[in-house]
Amino acid sequence: MSIFRNHTPKRRNINGEVKSYGDHREDLKLDFKDRCGYCNDIDNWRFIWFEIDHFIPKTRNKKPFLTIKTETDYSNLVYSCRSCNNAKRNKWPSNDENVPNVNNEGFIDPCKDEYNNQFNRLNSGRITPNTDLGDWMYKAMKLYKPQHEILWNIEQLYILIVEIRELVAKSPDDDIDLMKRLIKLYNTYDDYIQQLFKH
Repeated sequence: MSIFRNHTPKRRNINGEVKSYGDHREDLKLDFKDRCGYCNDIDNWRFIWFEIDHFIPKTRNKKPFLTIKTETDYSNLVYSCRSCNNAKRNKWPSNDENVPNVNNEGFIDPCKDEYNNQFNRLNSGRITPNTDLGDWMYKAMKLYKPQHEILWNIEQLYILIVEIRELVAKSPDDDIDLMKRLIKLYNTYDDYIQQLFKH
């Protein structure tokens, strides 16, 4: 079992006027460390599919919903992969924008430390829920999708590749065993990349 994520994103206090919430993209990328606030996938391999979610939805049931903040309010924005953004959509079980969850249904802002307690990762990289509220979010945001496991594994393999490259650089002698491991690791990494494009 692994921890779900090593870092809780923290939004800076950004209050400047912007024309569109999309103008906050670069600030969100920075504050969320290039990761989806909900599933923790990194945008390295899927940047084009990363979006900006309104934590409190702008609309519910085709009617305006967000009144306590503006649609460009930075404190309500989440850097999100398309998968999580589309799955979350305008779900808000309490129907009260001031109440993000009730009776173990709803959401926790991913910038709150308690969000981390809702999930774990199996050694395979699969996300699993820890709590009843975590289970609701897990299902609502479809965190069971294989892409999250695949992306986590690609990232772990990339970390190992970097470590092996550093070892090779430190001892440039022909270490056949090290090179074989590097090639095997790269091939596994490449297999996961190919799987990713299928999902």
